[in-house]
Amino acid sequence: MGNEACDLDSTVSALALAYFLAKTSVPPKAAFIPVLNIPRADFALRTETTFLLREHSIPDSSLIFRDEIDLAGLHRAGLLSLTLVDHHVLPSTDAALEEAVVDVLDHRPLEREWAPSCQLTVELVGSCATLVTERIAQGPPGVLDRTTAALLHGTILLDSVNLSPAAGKVTPRDVLCVSLLESRFPELPPHDSIYGALQAAKFDVSGLTTEQMLRKDLKTVSGDEQVLAISGVYMDIELFLRRPGLLQDLETFCQTRGYSVLVAMTVSFNDCYEPTRQLAVYSQHEALRSTVCRALEEATTPALHLQALPSPWPCISAYAQGNTLASRKKVLPILRAALGGGPGTAAGPEEEAAPPPTPMNSLVEESPLAQAVPPVCPQAVLERVSRMAAEQPDSDK
Repeated sequence: MGNEACDLDSTVSALALAYFLAKTSVPPKAAFIPVLNIPRADFALRTETTFLLREHSIPDSSLIFRDEIDLAGLHRAGLLSLTLVDHHVLPSTDAALEEAVVDVLDHRPLEREWAPSCQLTVELVGSCATLVTERIAQGPPGVLDRTTAALLHGTILLDSVNLSPAAGKVTPRDVLCVSLLESRFPELPPHDSIYGALQAAKFDVSGLTTEQMLRKDLKTVSGDEQVLAISGVYMDIELFLRRPGLLQDLETFCQTRGYSVLVAMTVSFNDCYEPTRQLAVYSQHEALRSTVCRALEEATTPALHLQALPSPWPCISAYAQGNTLASRKKVLPILRAALGGGPGTAAGPEEEAAPPPTPMNSLVEESPLAQAVPPVCPQAVLERVSRMAAEQPDSDK
């Protein structure tokens, strides 16, 4: 199971690792089910993921989403062993599932310890897909097929910004895995071609409402009875601030979900793959907005080197971010500290939001996926997995 952001890395890591385990489990004693950790209704917002899967003829109907499977019920029945990819901290609402975790692959700094019985692979590489590629490469020869290789290849390129050192994300292990995949499948598309196509798909927000744009790449942090949302916005911040009806959309978005503050972060890349970052802070609570802005302006670990940008609205502060290597992953701890919270802080109002927003990153305590899901019995799961397996082409496709 991937993380609650369900980006391309999380999705492909879950699909590829489940495929590998299914192919190498001898004798096959279990059904290996890749679970995408969002409601099915939100999948269309993951435009780079839907693009890549569509390019390789993987239909949405073959995927299983978190609101379609009762993991807690399977666990209570003694039928669940859980592998986490692209995260290693479960929200408290999934605490009962922790004892079912047998394997973890993640590329974030380790935030918690796991029992010695849990296989733990936590390495600071550019993409979790790199760790999955390494795992597959250590397995029996011939398991890796072209489709899986293409998914992993594109994901690593997107996460590492086309293996560009200027973006500050790539590591030698990412480069090595891309080379390994290309050596086994020379017909894989050129780097610039697949990276450009995935970037275009990721940044394609045409036709999306403001609410959908904010949900597309959403994480939250909480503390002191406040919940802060931080959204990746795939357009220039100044254009975003001039969207028709923006203030009403922001107010509705925050009120519906119980957010006190919304931070919008943008990133784009020039022809040399050097990033440009901007951010904006919205809140109707002036004191709280000032607290968050001050924390961002005065941050030292890392320093963001913010420069104020003109904002058409008094309740929104906008900035150009001079430190372009400070990604959202590095800004999240600053925001968490500004709210006086931490990884174990309850999300409060988030639990009452209805309908639930896009699920949150595992840095946050609560997840709306704790709400009731349709009960999926073990027999139904096994039948669906068997049907998926029967529909798959041969492994040398």
